[in-house]
Amino acid sequence: MIETHGLTRRFGDTIAVDSLDLKIRDGEVFGFIGPNGAGKTTTVRMLCCLIAPTAGTAYVHGLDITRPEEALMIRGKIGLLPEVPGLYETLSAYRNLDFYAQMYDVPKGVRAERIESLLKTLSMWDRRDDPVGKFSKGMKQKIAIARALVHEPDYLFLDEPTSGLDPEASLTVRNYLLDLKKEGRTIFINTHNLDEATRLCDRVGVMKTGLLAVGTPDELADMFWGHTTVVRLRRAVPGMAEVLRSLPGVTGVRQEGDAFLVEVTSPDDTNPLIVRALVEQGGEVLSMGELKRGLEDVYLRLLGGKR
Repeated sequence: MIETHGLTRRFGDTIAVDSLDLKIRDGEVFGFIGPNGAGKTTTVRMLCCLIAPTAGTAYVHGLDITRPEEALMIRGKIGLLPEVPGLYETLSAYRNLDFYAQMYDVPKGVRAERIESLLKTLSMWDRRDDPVGKFSKGMKQKIAIARALVHEPDYLFLDEPTSGLDPEASLTVRNYLLDLKKEGRTIFINTHNLDEATRLCDRVGVMKTGLLAVGTPDELADMFWGHTTVVRLRRAVPGMAEVLRSLPGVTGVRQEGDAFLVEVTSPDDTNPLIVRALVEQGGEVLSMGELKRGLEDVYLRLLGGKR
């Protein structure tokens, strides 16, 4: 489990992370979304014991990041994909991974098997002997992901894991992360890719120095919007909006041409009443469905953007 209690980091007069309280369960994929400078990377660097907090503390696997002897133990349990990969560019892909595996005391035979598996999974085995300096940004990102996993850590921290990857490579990485989730790994992801966060993450935190909101993507949408039923008619007739507003369970009605957006407290209870009322008014219902809100809507709502 990862827990933070009042976790704070200042750089001079600038507050990068402000009193962060957060709990991430073992086996959970948790995502941070937020603008540049929101404190996401600083949070990860503190949790990985690369920088110390100014105030507060955090625990990874029950170990306190502020205690030097426990911080060293934490580093052995985590894998980190930093914002900048920082590979040894004169070394081959294989030797990069072998070097880091040795740093984590992975036995020689296990190292070879694990490196081969990772490079094949990420479609890099054929380039294993090439110097990393000749690789594209996306290929370097793949090697950095493999490096974070070469010692099979319990906790995986990924800062923009699909940055620089083409769509096919991004899909490969996403599917691999989902496989890791099935193994019970705890994964912490910083990302600007809201679709990626929706697909991968069990819960998402919206960050801007402090934590603005946290929950599953559906829970976050429900925090700001209730249920909205969208009904499309062949032709709307005058008076339909007033009839819909009079129905029990309807909290708001908006008409857009021949469609009605009806805010309801319980779709299962109210939607049948909506259909019956519209048909009685001479309406021909073409379709009915729920208006879905996504992380993009939540993100823009919380951070002051406009649709």
